[in-house]
Amino acid sequence: MKSDIEIAQEAKMLPITQIAENFGIGTEYLELYGKYKAKFSDEIYDSLDKNKSAKLVLVTAINPTPAGEGKTTTTIGLSQGLNRLGVKSIVALREPSLGPCMGIKGGAAGGGYSQVVPMEDINLHFTGDLHAMTAANNLLSAMIDNHLQQGNTLNIDTRSIIWKRALDMNDRALRNVVVGMGGRLNGVPREDSFQITVASEIMAIVCLAENIKDLKERLGKIIVAYNSKGEPVTAKDLKADGAMTALLKDALKPNLVQTLEHTPAIIHGGPFANIAHGCNSVRATKLAMKLSDVTITEAGFGADLGAEKFFDIKCRKSGISPDAVVLVATVRALKFNGGALKSDLDKEDTDALKKGFVNLEKHIENLQKYNVPVVVTLNSFITDTEKEINIVKEKCEAMGADFALSDVWAKGGEGGRALAEKVLDVLNNKKSEFKYLYDENLSICEKINIVCKEIYGAKGVSFSDKAVKEIKRIENLGLDKQPVCIAKTQYSLSDNPKLLGRPTDFEVTVKQVTVSAGAGFIVALTGDIMTMPGLPKIPAAEKIDVDDNGKIIGLF
Repeated sequence: MKSDIEIAQEAKMLPITQIAENFGIGTEYLELYGKYKAKFSDEIYDSLDKNKSAKLVLVTAINPTPAGEGKTTTTIGLSQGLNRLGVKSIVALREPSLGPCMGIKGGAAGGGYSQVVPMEDINLHFTGDLHAMTAANNLLSAMIDNHLQQGNTLNIDTRSIIWKRALDMNDRALRNVVVGMGGRLNGVPREDSFQITVASEIMAIVCLAENIKDLKERLGKIIVAYNSKGEPVTAKDLKADGAMTALLKDALKPNLVQTLEHTPAIIHGGPFANIAHGCNSVRATKLAMKLSDVTITEAGFGADLGAEKFFDIKCRKSGISPDAVVLVATVRALKFNGGALKSDLDKEDTDALKKGFVNLEKHIENLQKYNVPVVVTLNSFITDTEKEINIVKEKCEAMGADFALSDVWAKGGEGGRALAEKVLDVLNNKKSEFKYLYDENLSICEKINIVCKEIYGAKGVSFSDKAVKEIKRIENLGLDKQPVCIAKTQYSLSDNPKLLGRPTDFEVTVKQVTVSAGAGFIVALTGDIMTMPGLPKIPAAEKIDVDDNGKIIGLF
């Protein structure tokens, strides 16, 4: 069996200008990055039909397991399948982060015959967007420390600096650091920390900004610290917003690449859904909705994270709303949730399947709370039995969800035809009456409680003393009337990664609360979640190499 990278490297890509022309996109609106990648120029937005808006389909999944779910692969395969049916469809995805590519995944551009290409470029440096965000983030850090060194006229309390440095790599050694060591010429000594770039507020701002003006205004609102009076100090106070905008000017432009079947893919922005809001950029999604008839997008990790944040943050901030949701699961992952050993997932086990279905059941219930039609798709494996498939199908349909099989890894768009037909049927015959889960004007504690109880299934929420103090400060600043972005483990509906299936009778622990004033939401960290991941015992980086001809190998 060929690996994903072998399949991608054997593909015959078309020039990106031809991909654009085939879809009626004028090449005058492209800024080329070689033959197969491009950015959309700002001018394209003025050329679009203001009244046109495609149907929008969100792809999400059950909680991820070691068995794999294939959400991105399904997202790409569904768009390819729709195009095979003669429906003009564009897929809008997130950009991969280097950290997981070098850590666990080894690649994040889909799989099999449902990939976006050039796969190696997309997974490694792409068009430099994440590098620009890292630079902008760390410019702000440098200006904070320089301000302290040059006299601290803003009277920043060094113990109240909340802005972190960033790096787009899993590096646990940087979680806690000390800067300014080595004497007076090297700055003011203080404790600091790093987070992975995709967790930075810079990433969230780029993904939510409507245009360059909005970007600069949001950057200026970033709260970096508090002064000795407890008043917020912003990036604008440090006069950093202009230079940060200059660094991010091109990174704000969505990227155009292609699927293996030569259909357009817009890839832009890449926040993690476990520690950030987990959705691609508003600009990319809206652009895809102007250029297609059906736009397919995804949200990170399980529906308890990415989909909830897509609905309650991205949709609320952008004014878009989904017409349907595709929920991805696998027989193998459900059996794993039901207690089956990873080594036994290839064997038929209807008891484990029925027991593990509760995870999928909870996600269906959660999505239905938003009044959006739900289509469950099983990402097929050769070891799935007809009996197992029928059990899942019957249970899903009994809950009012539509069901379709997909075989997009092995067969690409053809393997997504049944799913595409089901999605079209739902779009044509079922109306979305989308609503948010909560009113953003509720108190911070009320909003967190609603998400934890309604979506995670918690019996309650406990707040640390630190979190209570931080909530009070946010309320006193008048910044509390915003949606909440809860950082939580992706492996469980709870904040404990070991609790599989559908946990009950658990309490969520909120250990820290901060405000992302530029992005426009409140961040609550739960359990043991960290914003700087570490590499595993055997990183994927050990297998990634370049041969004597310059060909990249081992990237998944």
